[in-house]
Amino acid sequence: MKRFGFIITTAVLFCFVGTTAPAYAQQDQQDEKQAKQKEQAQPDKHAGQAKSAQQQKRQQQNQQQRAQQQKQQQQNQQQRAQQQNQQQQNQQQQAQQQKQQQQNQQQKARQQKQQQQNQQQQAQQQKQQQQDQQQKAQQQQQQNQQQQAQQQKQQQQDQQQKARQQKQRQQNQPQQAQQQKQQQQNQQRQAQRQQREQQDQQQQARLSQQRQQQLISQQQQRNVQYRQHLDRQQQQLLTAQRQTALLQQQNRASQYRYQQDYIERIRQQEVRIRNDRDHDYDHDPYFYSAPIYRYHRGDRYYETNQYGADSLRQAVNYGYEQGFRAGEADRQDRWQSNYQGSFAYQDANYGYTGYYVDQDEYNYYFRQGFRHGYEDGFNSRYQYGQYSNGSYIVLEVTLGQILGFESLR
Repeated sequence: MKRFGFIITTAVLFCFVGTTAPAYAQQDQQDEKQAKQKEQAQPDKHAGQAKSAQQQKRQQQNQQQRAQQQKQQQQNQQQRAQQQNQQQQNQQQQAQQQKQQQQNQQQKARQQKQQQQNQQQQAQQQKQQQQDQQQKAQQQQQQNQQQQAQQQKQQQQDQQQKARQQKQRQQNQPQQAQQQKQQQQNQQRQAQRQQREQQDQQQQARLSQQRQQQLISQQQQRNVQYRQHLDRQQQQLLTAQRQTALLQQQNRASQYRYQQDYIERIRQQEVRIRNDRDHDYDHDPYFYSAPIYRYHRGDRYYETNQYGADSLRQAVNYGYEQGFRAGEADRQDRWQSNYQGSFAYQDANYGYTGYYVDQDEYNYYFRQGFRHGYEDGFNSRYQYGQYSNGSYIVLEVTLGQILGFESLR
């Protein structure tokens, strides 16, 4: 826009100069004519001289005006040259711009063509992916159908095998029942015989009075320590109650009921122990019966009599029973196997009265039984124990492996 205004201004200036120059020429002619008329009118010499001076002055003025006009014409010519130069530059710039626009248009055309090619390529890739996915889905469906057919066939075979096994068990049940009954009778007779032998040995081997007093003193100290544990047990039960609340949040209904039952058993046990304050040590056979067993735990050997051995057996059996119930609860809740996470395993004091064996020793054998019972309960089997008369008890073989009693006689 600035260039366009400059061109218009210059054109107006040319028009003004073109109209002014003829006007000046006409003025000169009139001045000369008037001068001649005045010369004719004045007869005297002085008038002629004055007229001549005026003419010279006018001529000088005319010459100055002509010089100014020439100067103005030169400036106008320079301006025209500059305008032509500017026009040429503008034309060159316009040509460059047009060339650049053409290049941009060509580049855009190439880009559009490339985009179209990319879109076509993407469309082909998507189409290929869809075809691959359909092919994979068909293959997977065929594999699943084949697998289902195999599983159905396997299930039918398993069912047939189970039916044969069940039929075989039914045929063997009478014979097995007789064998079990015979084994139980043999075990009872053997246990009675061993008990009679042990009673005879105990009557023959009675501890000295000094040793009896040592055992009584150890038992009294053991009672004091266990009552201190009972005082601290209230805090442990509070922690167990918080764990029980967490079981509810996890929707573990069976484990929740089991842990509530275990906590209630511990509380009832504590009441019985606190009420038992007058123990007759003089007539308690544990304190005057000689050791008849030796067993190994950790890196040491220990000796105990029949009553201490019975306490350790009781620890294993109580542990097995509680472990079986805890494992069965986790299985019913469809929870992962974790016997060490059970509060009963951590506590390990159920059935402990404070007598005959130390608390840590009872805890150790309780946990051994608990671990075996948990595995049976979680896997719904009886590998280490059995259910008898409403209780879960450890098999004699497993009990012997855990305790490892060796007779001293």
